[in-house]
Amino acid sequence: MARIRCDFFSETLGLSTSMTVLLPERAATQIGMSGSTRTGDPPVLYLLHGLSDDDTTWLRRTSVERYVAPLGLAVVMPQVARSLYADQEYGSQYWTFLSQELPKVCHSFFRLSRRRADTFVAGLSMGGYGALKWALQQPGRFAAAASLSGALDLASRHRHPQRPLDPATWHAAFGDRTVRGTDDDLLTLLDRATSVPTRSRPDTGNTDGAGHGAGAASGAGAEAGRGAGAGSVAGAGSDGDRADGDGGLPALWIGCGTGDFLYDDNVRFADALQRAGVPATVDFSSGGHDWEYWDRAIRDVLAWLPLAPTTD
Repeated sequence: MARIRCDFFSETLGLSTSMTVLLPERAATQIGMSGSTRTGDPPVLYLLHGLSDDDTTWLRRTSVERYVAPLGLAVVMPQVARSLYADQEYGSQYWTFLSQELPKVCHSFFRLSRRRADTFVAGLSMGGYGALKWALQQPGRFAAAASLSGALDLASRHRHPQRPLDPATWHAAFGDRTVRGTDDDLLTLLDRATSVPTRSRPDTGNTDGAGHGAGAASGAGAEAGRGAGAGSVAGAGSDGDRADGDGGLPALWIGCGTGDFLYDDNVRFADALQRAGVPATVDFSSGGHDWEYWDRAIRDVLAWLPLAPTTD
């Protein structure tokens, strides 16, 4: 694959920032590595980092480049610092940067598919929260969204009795305002998404059954409900550069290690999905909040994505 460290100026942030990008490359004679491409613009996965990481950490601590190479899939890994994927009260507008500016910048720099069926988002920890926040606020952009050990009940992390988020990071992002019940609360976004009737949830193209697509369970996980009710979040289609789609919720993958301090948060979110009748693949298996688990889980996510076959 081609690996690109892209430094560019963000109008939203008002500063120079970075993203690391993997682009598909056909490699027939490379020893120990294969590479595939596709006819037309490649699908793209936006892969989001955690609280203590940057745009390079996924590549440095997992083998994601090797896992992606045969898939003909582009991967965009942006830098968002310790922003909590928020438009910060005392900082920068990282949520606007991610959800509005970044896709436009990527499409201006690189040849990437604009089709909803070819657009995915995933992340770990803080990035898992960011991935689902993006998918729930702009469901028409993504065919699938995955959270690995996500901070899925972020509001509970403020003054949490065992593992609170550090006060400086919280205050920079949210100041003194309440997160519960706002656009920064995934449970609120889910409630809004499932309370507005829309057309039926779109087919993501994955029909091969067990372990793939919404509704399948794996490992020690359980199916998080199935049925009608997938809807759109108010205002989610306002970005004119979004991928095409009808506003139904994307396929969802929720994974967390049973030894992770965020495990209970993930169970609560999976239960909320089930109560709302939203199909999801839920995988609660052995593991902690660490790269051993995430290196394993990202392979499961890549196998689950509803990707069309490559041309190689």
